[in-house]
Amino acid sequence: MKIIILGAGQVGGSLATELASEANDITVVDVDATRLRALGDRLDIRTVQGRGSLPTVLRQAGADDADMLIAVSSSDETNMIACQVAYTLFRTPTKIARIRESAYLVRDQLFQNEAIPIDVLISPEQAVTTYIKRLIQHPGALQVLDFAEGKVQLVAVRAYYGGPLVGQELRYLRQHMPGVETRVAAIFRRDRPITPQGDTLIEADDEVFFIAASQDIRAVMSELRRVEKRNKTIMIAGGGNIGERLAEATESSYRVKIIENNRTRADYLAQNLEQAIVLYGSASDRELLIDENIEEVDIFIAVTNDDEANIMSSMLAKRLGARRVMALINNPAYVDLVQGSQIDIAISPSQATIGTLLAHVRRGDIVNVHSLRRGAAEAIEVVAHGDARSSKVVGKAINEIKLPPGTTIGAVVRKEEVLIARDTTIIESDDHVILFVVDKKHIRDVERLFQVGLTFL
Repeated sequence: MKIIILGAGQVGGSLATELASEANDITVVDVDATRLRALGDRLDIRTVQGRGSLPTVLRQAGADDADMLIAVSSSDETNMIACQVAYTLFRTPTKIARIRESAYLVRDQLFQNEAIPIDVLISPEQAVTTYIKRLIQHPGALQVLDFAEGKVQLVAVRAYYGGPLVGQELRYLRQHMPGVETRVAAIFRRDRPITPQGDTLIEADDEVFFIAASQDIRAVMSELRRVEKRNKTIMIAGGGNIGERLAEATESSYRVKIIENNRTRADYLAQNLEQAIVLYGSASDRELLIDENIEEVDIFIAVTNDDEANIMSSMLAKRLGARRVMALINNPAYVDLVQGSQIDIAISPSQATIGTLLAHVRRGDIVNVHSLRRGAAEAIEVVAHGDARSSKVVGKAINEIKLPPGTTIGAVVRKEEVLIARDTTIIESDDHVILFVVDKKHIRDVERLFQVGLTFL
């Protein structure tokens, strides 16, 4: 595909890196020459310096025959105008825009071809809020991802020494839980992927990705690690867009405190949040944390716009007794550095957002894409179409399908029924198939596998 990415920030840069590795024709537009040079030096892409909302700049970037415009600059208004220009002057087929301001997002009729022609809206703040909320709901999980409108979840947990399944072969999983259907989709051991087999032994510190119907997730987690008590108390550091949304989403179910160091913003939060307690001060203030009983906090979540502040306040909270800490970190170089040490979970906004974008770039009827392990692997939900003559998967049992190396089918959702994948499970037309792809270079092979032949068309 010929794709123009407007914005060379964290999301734009991460997206360019993902798509350039898959033989797409990528052009990145930004006003910042330094950012463009850094991307151009390490990726096989074109770069254009200029304001992406200008017709001349879009034409220079190749808008005359582009398949898609992805506008993820730091300005909502620039992103909207760029989509308008791309539609009006160049008839660009697909236009995706990142819109941060919630006042725009509550007006559905605003984003239509007759008004502002945007086909897909991306809200990073909402994506990150949803991502964190799932982690809060599943104590002990490293990642929780929804598929098939929430019917199925893929969860990553770290297997702990002394856990019921550590030292056991995977085939015993079903014996341990005769009433629960689940499947281990992948295992990462010392950052290397292991394709799960029946005789694979789970070791302490393995990062285990398993898939199950949403109502069975907690039962499976209890087999892989010590059962953690449910979260009751949450402390949020940072009252910006993400902090405010997170407090709104959790204050009715948990005891929530939010710390904000700007007096005006703290006053605004106090007036607009219904149950959360708003504290004016610094999240790195040791005395403030002690006064607010940090040792009784189940989850401390640092979501300011400063990576270093998030890291330091999370480490301080952990040292003072918070049970579990999470930090929002924009710089990808920091994520692997801090996660698993004193910080339990490092959250990358670009990785939380990028899956929504990738779902619209992939070929075939792909409903969901989730980036895993900081982009090293992917979980994909794809709809099977056709019949036994026109499709390479429909009408075949899973053990008859020639899956690319390192690819496993975790589950099949058929209307309202969740089928955890077994060798004898037969794929039918319109099934939602959830796959785990450990090696990103095989993504195209997976897409081709689910494409329908001409006899069906």
